[in-house]
Amino acid sequence: MSDTLADSPAPTDEEILARFQRSTRQPPCSQTLGFRVVAVSQAERTVEVTFEAKAELFGNPMKQIQGGYLCAMLDECMSVACQVASGMTHVAPTVEMKTSFFRPAMPGPLRGVGRVIRLGKTIAFTEGELFDAEGRMVAKATGTAVPTPFKSYK
Repeated sequence: MSDTLADSPAPTDEEILARFQRSTRQPPCSQTLGFRVVAVSQAERTVEVTFEAKAELFGNPMKQIQGGYLCAMLDECMSVACQVASGMTHVAPTVEMKTSFFRPAMPGPLRGVGRVIRLGKTIAFTEGELFDAEGRMVAKATGTAVPTPFKSYK
């Protein structure tokens, strides 16, 4: 199994970050989560992202962020890490995901870290972590995804 997917030179980390930050085609689900990429590392196969967990959208009766939204955030972290690790040549639909919750997530900013453990031509293994504003881990996920080529990313 190959540990890289790109046949041509990958863009630099700075170029990838700039693409994410200036994109006008962010998916509605990402917009809803308040998703923003703040750092990428192709060498480490990681991304750092932020989310804005809004009480009026994601709050449960206990005024905490409902776990399904945290799963969506973790999925976003892991998928974007796969895109970055592929040199922006592939998307990575998730086929399996396991999530552990460590503490309640409260409304406000959350920081996510996604990483690719193994990237092959037909399968990718990923991890994602979410942290609250105080830097405490609130949830962690592992995932399996299918790298799928796409034509362009703008």
